[in-house]
Amino acid sequence: MSYRLSFILACLLLAGCQSVDVQPAKPSLQIPAAWRTDIGPSAPVEQVWWRNFHDSALNGYVDRALRYNSDVLIARERINEYQARVYGAEGSIFPTLDAGLSGTRARSQSAATGLPVYSTLYKGNLTASYDVDIWGVNRSTAEAARASLEAQKAAAAAADLTVVSSVASGYITLLSLDDQLRVTQSTLQAREEALKLAQRQYETGYSSRLELMQSDSEVRATRAQIPALRHQIAQQENALSLLLGANPGAIARSGTLDKLTPLRLPSNLPSSLLNRRPDIAQAERQLLAADATLASARASLLPSLNLTATGSVQDRTLPGLLDNPLQLWSVGGSILAPLLNRQALNAQVDVTASQRNQALYAYERTVRNAFVEVNDSLDAIARLQEQLTELQGQAEVAQETLRIAENRYRNGYSSYLDELEARRTLFSVQLSVVQAKSNLLLAQIDLYRALGGGWSEVAGR
Repeated sequence: MSYRLSFILACLLLAGCQSVDVQPAKPSLQIPAAWRTDIGPSAPVEQVWWRNFHDSALNGYVDRALRYNSDVLIARERINEYQARVYGAEGSIFPTLDAGLSGTRARSQSAATGLPVYSTLYKGNLTASYDVDIWGVNRSTAEAARASLEAQKAAAAAADLTVVSSVASGYITLLSLDDQLRVTQSTLQAREEALKLAQRQYETGYSSRLELMQSDSEVRATRAQIPALRHQIAQQENALSLLLGANPGAIARSGTLDKLTPLRLPSNLPSSLLNRRPDIAQAERQLLAADATLASARASLLPSLNLTATGSVQDRTLPGLLDNPLQLWSVGGSILAPLLNRQALNAQVDVTASQRNQALYAYERTVRNAFVEVNDSLDAIARLQEQLTELQGQAEVAQETLRIAENRYRNGYSSYLDELEARRTLFSVQLSVVQAKSNLLLAQIDLYRALGGGWSEVAGR
């Protein structure tokens, strides 16, 4: 008997020799001191950055999306789910106490008289159990749950940022389509006037039928673009309605694309991105949760100690049951050490260790991707501003070229082909200007999103 006891104690001692310490994962990131360009926001984060566009309709749509968008609501409800998981995990740290009450009504027959005998028996019991968390299994599990909750809060913030960016981008795209439609309708009106002129000149024998047909073809080609633009506008309105948590319908605008002026970026953007982006915060919390889960898995290899206490009482009347103290009780403890199932437990440790490494690599990838996105957005803003400036200058030149071509054609100094080419060039450049304005604003929204929000100027700077 003593040999068996010695063997068990030796096994417990060997099991307890394993360390449960888990060193926190250390990323191998090299954080740059600055961006590739020398421009960018250096001021504190602006929580309501979309208001910098000064469009009341956009502000209202963002506020509505943050209240009714399905993705936002799902992300916030997940916070409640993970909060409940934290409560459940923290509950395992404390003792459990269970109470029970039962009653029995019995009918038997007397052996002496043969008459039926009725009896009632009430029984109450109370059981307490406490898992002595020697190695921190339950504490590590609770810590992992709390880190997962914080990760989910960051995910909810990321959902807010994504929805706000999508609403702003969708609204700007809608205004861009409106401008494209206005440019096309204006060009159509001008080409219809040119067609009337070509008709009169043909009827008077001043021009050929070829020029009349060319003018008519240009009118029809321009008119054919309008239905496609209106369809794109309807699609964009439906997409925005979905983001707002509403049924498909028209979207009101409070201004035009020209009123949404891109903000000038201040200089000296610091590498404080880690404090701005919610997806980075989420990846960091997930890494902490993976560390805690690994610690819990390693601790499960060690012996566990459980204390129990039970008490019960029974009486033939319910008042007597409540008045009497516990008549039967027991107190004990048990030590359970994994011996034959250690292969499965070791495998679980390997699984959690691999998951921790995956979380580490995911965190590093998220951070690096964030810096790439910011650098891309900064470069896009600079290049698109240069492009817009050149296109606006080209539009002025094309407008003057068309005026000269029209005068020369009316006075008979040039053919209709010169005017036709000038009008085509102006139409193309005007559409390019609208698209460049839209792309510049969308690039600024991308920068807002990449930074985890906007920025505000520092006073006195």
